[in-house]
Amino acid sequence: MVWPFKPKFKKQIARIEITGAIAGATRKRVLEALKTVEEKKFPALLLRIDSPGGTVGDSQEIYSALKRLREKIKIVASFGNISASGGVYIGMGAEHIMANPGTITGSIGVILRGNNLERLLEKIGVSFKVIKSGPYKDILAFDRELTQPEAHILQELIDTSYQQFVQTVADARSLAVETVRSFADGRIFTGQQALELGIVDRLGTEEDARRWTAELVGLDPEKTLCHTLEERKPLLSRVLPGSRQVSSGIRSGIDWLEFEMSTSGLPLWLYRP
Repeated sequence: MVWPFKPKFKKQIARIEITGAIAGATRKRVLEALKTVEEKKFPALLLRIDSPGGTVGDSQEIYSALKRLREKIKIVASFGNISASGGVYIGMGAEHIMANPGTITGSIGVILRGNNLERLLEKIGVSFKVIKSGPYKDILAFDRELTQPEAHILQELIDTSYQQFVQTVADARSLAVETVRSFADGRIFTGQQALELGIVDRLGTEEDARRWTAELVGLDPEKTLCHTLEERKPLLSRVLPGSRQVSSGIRSGIDWLEFEMSTSGLPLWLYRP
């Protein structure tokens, strides 16, 4: 079937927004949107990133999809208030990157957190009996201290994930691995500093990024529109727009709590202030 509005999309820029912590729901939404961009033959994509990062696997899948897509169309990433850790990694899938001078970015590294509730459990008289097939099957168990062999295993896991991150940044930005390592120690920096380090190409707003994207594909930056691909809103939000504003703060808090619980014990490319 021939898509009837193909000419219209060929004269527009697709726009995808990535906000908040990156996890499975983000990956699913973005991958579906990227598929739509390819099917409708948009000439370019403006990727707006405002995220502290998130899970390693989900960030890698989005990056890989962007890397495949940029073989067919131009992709420009626009870093918003914050584009850190996994947000940076996803940005590496774009051919060009723009950030605001004050954007918080960087935090290139890996973190894994577990909880040790042993003393609390002792106070309330709770203990666990564990039968396991190997000494490391309950690694990061919350009812006991981490052993030295376990810490060594987890450090190797973190180091491997970190090397993948560093190598991706080095390849995407045409930098030496050692150069990337010199600032990939978890520190955050501004968009201005990121430009000096070679992480971004230009400084500017999302509107500047839109104009740049249009110019890259020979479209008029004064007239070219962005077509934002977003998840369909719930019926209540569409009928009563105010209801979304009232619950947005509560919803974001719940979303973050769910993310914290679901990613406990997982390696994360995440900036934690």
